[in-house]
Amino acid sequence: MDSEIWTEKYRPVKFEEMVGQDDIIKRVKSLTNAMNIPHLLFAGPAGVGKSTLALVVVKDLFGDSWRENYLELNASDERGIDVVREKVKDFARTKAISKIPFKVIFLDEADALTNEAQNALRRTMENYTANCRFILSCNYSSKIIDPIQSRCAVFRFRLLEKKDIEKVVTRICSNEHLEIDEKAVETLFEVSEGDCRRAINLLQTTGSISNSITPDLIETIVPSARPSDIKVVLEYALAGDFTNSREKLLDIMLKESISGSDVIKSIQKEIWNLTIEPELKVRLTERTGEIEFRLTEGADEFIQLESLLASFVMAGRGK
Repeated sequence: MDSEIWTEKYRPVKFEEMVGQDDIIKRVKSLTNAMNIPHLLFAGPAGVGKSTLALVVVKDLFGDSWRENYLELNASDERGIDVVREKVKDFARTKAISKIPFKVIFLDEADALTNEAQNALRRTMENYTANCRFILSCNYSSKIIDPIQSRCAVFRFRLLEKKDIEKVVTRICSNEHLEIDEKAVETLFEVSEGDCRRAINLLQTTGSISNSITPDLIETIVPSARPSDIKVVLEYALAGDFTNSREKLLDIMLKESISGSDVIKSIQKEIWNLTIEPELKVRLTERTGEIEFRLTEGADEFIQLESLLASFVMAGRGK
């Protein structure tokens, strides 16, 4: 089963159907109603509605003729200057086939564009404003050059809250005849970390296994360590039992195929649930961040995680 089926099936087509980002949706809707949007820059984490909002804007502007007046490109796939010079410019220089005097180009993951491509895009945005509007989507607005940012109305998206994820999940479960309780919704929100697309894909995966969605079923699908297991590892270490702490950690990583980066994230979250002094929590969090950086630089996972456990043992002894 295609993991994007439900994501597309339940993608909103109207402003009123979107969840979260209420302030942004309200402001973008007022611009769209004026039938004269500026260049837009949507910045924020994945799965929070940036691409969906761009599509809703275009459908609201052009109605049934939106496909003829809309070009969508993923800049991470085609990130060179030739894309801007050929595809973008060829589409931008022609007039719209509608009552709206401009067409729309949506550049997804625009922060993947090279600096040369961004400079070429800047000139295109300047020269063809009468015929075309650009909507740029990115995870990090700092990677977009200042001349482009100054030409756009910038909207910064945030991760969705539990109530937003719950609203989407409840609607899907109702339409797909799935049963889900409050604890399962809570688990789905925690593992998706505010990413609605990931929450929908996880719901689809679990829904293909059983019509009754439970927290245990979700945890078997998600490649992350259970908080209860991580808590045992940390409690062994703080009690000074390095051997059992190490064996439990290896058991989690090898038997459940959990990567070192996923273990680090789980440890970072669980630190704040431990019954230790706040100052000690801060120091251990700092140490966790240092180990996470070493892992991203290519260090050995087991050695670095053992080093982290040794830090917990020393902390438990007051050193």
